[in-house]
Amino acid sequence: MFSISSAHYYLYREPTDMRKSFDGLCGLVSSRLGKDPRSGDVFIFINKQRTLAKLLKWEPGGFVLFYKRLESGTFELPITKTNAPSYSMEYSQLAMMVDGFSLKYTKKRKRF
Repeated sequence: MFSISSAHYYLYREPTDMRKSFDGLCGLVSSRLGKDPRSGDVFIFINKQRTLAKLLKWEPGGFVLFYKRLESGTFELPITKTNAPSYSMEYSQLAMMVDGFSLKYTKKRKRF
C-alpha cells in the first residue's frame, strides 16, 4: 500500500518544472541534493507558482509519486536561514503545508 510515512522529508527549495516525472525528479535528488532517491525518504518538489506539489518516495518494488494541485491559494514554504538546496521537514510541517496552514505563525509547544 502507498504511504508517505518516512523518517526524513526533504523539501527541494528551488522551483521545479512539474513536467518532470520519476526519472527527472530522481536526477534532481541525486545531482542537486546529493541524496539517494532509493533511500526511502520523501522528497518534496513545488512549482514556481506554488500551486503544484509532487512527493517522490521509493518503496520496495519501485517509486511512488504523489501529486497535488491546488484549486486556489498557494503552498506556504517554510522560512529557512541557509542557502542549502533542501530543507529537512517534520511530517507535521508537511501535513500543515499541504493542508494550507500558515507555517510562519504556527508555533510548536514544548511537550517534555
